[in-house]
Amino acid sequence: MNNRPLVFLHGWAQSQQIWFMQREQFPDALFLNLPGHGGAEDADADQWVNAIAEQLPEEPCLLVGWSLGGMLAIQIAAAFPNRIAALALVSTTPRFKASNGWMHGSSDEIFEGFKVAISSGSPKALSRFFALMLHGEEINRRDYNAIAKAAIDREKGVSPSGLEEGLKLLEQLDLRPLISDILQATLLMHGENDAVVPVEAGRWLAEQIQPPTFRLQLFGNCGHAPFLTQPEQFNQTLQTWWQQQ
Repeated sequence: MNNRPLVFLHGWAQSQQIWFMQREQFPDALFLNLPGHGGAEDADADQWVNAIAEQLPEEPCLLVGWSLGGMLAIQIAAAFPNRIAALALVSTTPRFKASNGWMHGSSDEIFEGFKVAISSGSPKALSRFFALMLHGEEINRRDYNAIAKAAIDREKGVSPSGLEEGLKLLEQLDLRPLISDILQATLLMHGENDAVVPVEAGRWLAEQIQPPTFRLQLFGNCGHAPFLTQPEQFNQTLQTWWQQQ
């Protein structure tokens, strides 16, 4: 068994509760909340990387980042290379929004939906975003409801600042220049039917990342959150990767 610490970072508008299926498999792991999420203190967008890095173990860790958490993990690995032993990037992209020169980003329609979720302040808007995360899955309504009930922290919601500052990062970050700085062993995991971050973004990362040890794992019939809908395969893939580092 690998003794390196294992740390999980969730994505925008969620909390560490989203990893509920990983807690049993990795009982000693550290599950962090992003600023303004899950009861964590608010912080300006440009302080998020430092705020997260301050919570990492002293010993170099395997950092698992999903979606926005994966983008932050890339920044942390580049800024604090001695703190990160290896990376596992889940449904991650170097640039969230599509633009000229970057065709693998999310559409304007999806991003505008995020803005609506903030401006409306309606829980239903965030529920629609959660449904979008699981779009493309072969999952029935009963299982969907069970996952949503267990994965969403309804007691400690996301603060308005957490939503807004996180959205700034999704809109502004372009991490393509940092990819060549990733020297840590890297595992990429991506759903082939991801409706939030196109799988082509994961394939682009696979072509650009050049660490000594690297692996790309695609999940068929899977959307934005493979750890929720295909937890056995996800946990086994991550467990094997962790033990190899």
